[in-house]
Amino acid sequence: MLLKLGLPKGSLQESTFALFAKAGFRLSVDERSYYPGIDDPEISPMLLRSQEMSRYVEDGALDAGICGRDWVVENDSDVHEVCKLVYSKQQRVPVRWVIAVPAASSIQSPRDLAGKRIATELVNFTRRYFKKLGVPVDVEFSWGATEVKVPNLVDAIVDVTETGSSLRANNLRIVETILESYTVLIANHDAWKDEERRRKLENLAMLLSAALEAHEKVGLKMNVKREHVPDVVRLLPALSSPTVSPLYGSKVLLDYSGELPMPDEMALEVVIDERKVKELLPELKRAGATGIIEYPLNKVIY
Repeated sequence: MLLKLGLPKGSLQESTFALFAKAGFRLSVDERSYYPGIDDPEISPMLLRSQEMSRYVEDGALDAGICGRDWVVENDSDVHEVCKLVYSKQQRVPVRWVIAVPAASSIQSPRDLAGKRIATELVNFTRRYFKKLGVPVDVEFSWGATEVKVPNLVDAIVDVTETGSSLRANNLRIVETILESYTVLIANHDAWKDEERRRKLENLAMLLSAALEAHEKVGLKMNVKREHVPDVVRLLPALSSPTVSPLYGSKVLLDYSGELPMPDEMALEVVIDERKVKELLPELKRAGATGIIEYPLNKVIY
């Protein structure tokens, strides 16, 4: 079994390779090659523009591919979505396709664009969007540098943004978000029906999703005297209840009822959001935790 897998070339390539590395796959490619090497003999990867990916997956030239959901919608491709992978060029958040106009424009809503000219790479979806609204517009394809075309060449643009900063830098104002998109792993229906390929895709989806889940999380280990355990546990914003286990060699005491033997010192382990660590560590120390260790995570599987 060999899974023919399309990987996005262009803006998503670097972040996709980094995600595969965290998931446990080694990818390597020459800057002039479209065929990366991978340390998995069951996967044959190929680099392809995200805009084209879903068409080649749909017709069976590729068994599966990773691309933006926006291009699946744009191409109106009939493919199976194996899983959602929420990451983009810069962040781990969905991107937005928005209608944007000059900041000083009188246009306040999509309906105000009746009879106007709009430039975008997302031509088919934009035409369907305005047709559904019943608003006649002239939609033209943009080869790039779309922000510079208003107001001298077109009245508005439909462009993709992660933060909106590029639009603001070009003195543009967002009128409406018309599509939210994220990265997806897709497969053609024949590949998904094949037992071996489906299992391989399910395994791949699990590992990539686990790597994304671990991206902004860390693990914490610490030692805590038994009497301080409740105070420390209350501070921990865990994914689930923290693991509490006795330390080897700790003294055995009676519990509060005087019936069951209990160690006098415990080890606690927990997974938390990394951004919370700098505020949490001093509080854990004050609550009685000692020997605190922070460590990175590669994968988190629920």
